[in-house]
Amino acid sequence: MDGTTGQWDAPGTGRYVPIADHGLIGDLRTVALVGTDGTIDWYCCPAFDAPSVFAAVLDAERGGCFELATAVPARTKQFYFPDTNVLITRFFTEEGVGEVQDFMPVADGPAEEERHRLIRRVLCVRGSVSFRARVAPRFEYGSRPHTLRLADDVAVFDSGDLSLALTSTVPLEADGAEVRAGFKLAEGETAVLALDRVGGEVFPSRCECGEAERQFAATVAYWRRWLSSSRYRGRWREMVHRSALTLKLLTYAPTGAIVAAPTTSLPEEIGGERNWDYRYVWVRDAAFCVYALLRLGFTEEAKAFMGFVSRHISPGDGSPSGPLQVMYGIDGRTGLPERVLPHLEGHRGSAPVRVGNAAADQLQLDVYGALIDSVYLYDKWAEPVSSEQWDHVTALVDWVCAHWDQPDEGIWETRGGRKNFLYSRLMCWVAIERAIRMANRRGLPADLPRWQSSRDAVYRRIMSHGWSASRGAFVQHEDSDVLDAAVLMMPLAKFIAPTDPKWLSTLDSLTEDLVSDSLVYRYDPQVSPDGLHGDEGTFSICSFWYVEALTRAGRLDEASLAFEKMLTYGNHLGLYAEEISHTGEQQGNFPQAFTHLALISAAFNLDRALG
Repeated sequence: MDGTTGQWDAPGTGRYVPIADHGLIGDLRTVALVGTDGTIDWYCCPAFDAPSVFAAVLDAERGGCFELATAVPARTKQFYFPDTNVLITRFFTEEGVGEVQDFMPVADGPAEEERHRLIRRVLCVRGSVSFRARVAPRFEYGSRPHTLRLADDVAVFDSGDLSLALTSTVPLEADGAEVRAGFKLAEGETAVLALDRVGGEVFPSRCECGEAERQFAATVAYWRRWLSSSRYRGRWREMVHRSALTLKLLTYAPTGAIVAAPTTSLPEEIGGERNWDYRYVWVRDAAFCVYALLRLGFTEEAKAFMGFVSRHISPGDGSPSGPLQVMYGIDGRTGLPERVLPHLEGHRGSAPVRVGNAAADQLQLDVYGALIDSVYLYDKWAEPVSSEQWDHVTALVDWVCAHWDQPDEGIWETRGGRKNFLYSRLMCWVAIERAIRMANRRGLPADLPRWQSSRDAVYRRIMSHGWSASRGAFVQHEDSDVLDAAVLMMPLAKFIAPTDPKWLSTLDSLTEDLVSDSLVYRYDPQVSPDGLHGDEGTFSICSFWYVEALTRAGRLDEASLAFEKMLTYGNHLGLYAEEISHTGEQQGNFPQAFTHLALISAAFNLDRALG
């Protein structure tokens, strides 16, 4: 992306880089967002859901950041080192060209795993370039003070619960509890700043230029080795592989968890209240990720998630929402209390900033279908599920057979009361139908008469109460006329033929009411109140579902055009937030797993249909 090192300035709210003007690096335990201006303005340590150290994306003044840029005005461009998650930000000045290589080595030993090293390697590639750095951590979401110890160009920031060490090959200066540096590089010269978590058995360790070069090569090799397992050879290989690399960054290696997004409270509407914490394992999102990764040939990630499910999701738990929660912590914990951080102003003044998520306590029946569908695909494409896993599946299906006709909060986690959502019914049907397939294919024990009876009852309920003759469409919830893009999953889930007249009529109605230049709104909150104030942008996963629905309906020209248009809404690196505003800006948490897995699925199916 072309630009300058100056940031977006909102009156009264400090200075912010737009959500889309970021790249992502990580070590399979946590991530950092790096702006196109060279600033790290989001970083949680030591895990995705730990309190932030840098959170300037949520509060430019109080959030904390790690600035690294030229000391003079510059144009910038940002890209990934090919086929990796190593991010490079280039600075073009009047005197020369420099670049910052940002990456987090994927450690292969317990001690180094605890270090969570973040390396910023600075190079001058032409002429000479002056750089400046400022490291200003703000621990515990900017609420906890810290001390600074600086000696021999090693700075240790200590907040009590967490200590970080900054090592540098250039001189550091203390500025209160912050650290600054200024240095000039000639062509071919290099400098390195590295940030480590220290404490316990992990001590500050210098990262000299030679070490940084070795770590760079090792990190590049790791990501290229991982990506080489991909079986995708289609038309949109670059975008699909970038999405796969992003999904891998959102996995938590110690448990196999996959987070919905690595950020919290990035607004769905600037100035609005639709700000949520997505740094958890949504059963739905993670299960769909398994589908996308299996499609590409990444079976190890699917196996790791199945291990997470087996360890942490027990059908015997029991709760008001049934044996499954909507979401879990990355370590499998169930308690995710939601609270507001009033001292942070929010991105461009979009308050409140929330941590935790009260939706964990909602009833969302569709998660059963998403999970069991992922188990079915894993059993089909990777390896047969174990007898214990099958026992879990049968317990879940038995519960769905007994409870599928309850009202719930639905896939969009509405806070306006429970309804009989069609999508929830659809995914209950998927849960039962996929389990029946598994039982029949492998001869596994199951109460097939009961399962078949329940499956058929769900089908008849959807067809009789989910269809609106006046709208000529399947609708959001029973006996209503409200449209909802979630029904785009009906042919994708193989509930209805993609050329069925009722479905084609639904597709036309959705196109007329919810689609704008290939972008798809979830629903109209003015027509279907969701318990929240304000509006939102188009939902990117729905836009990719739309592409796939068009593809399956045989409308390939429309699907191809819609897909290509959607690609223009990705950021300069091919990353997507949750939503897109009416002006084309990315909104919501970033990057979002749901969107990238839907891109993979749409590309895979469209490419296959085009031949």
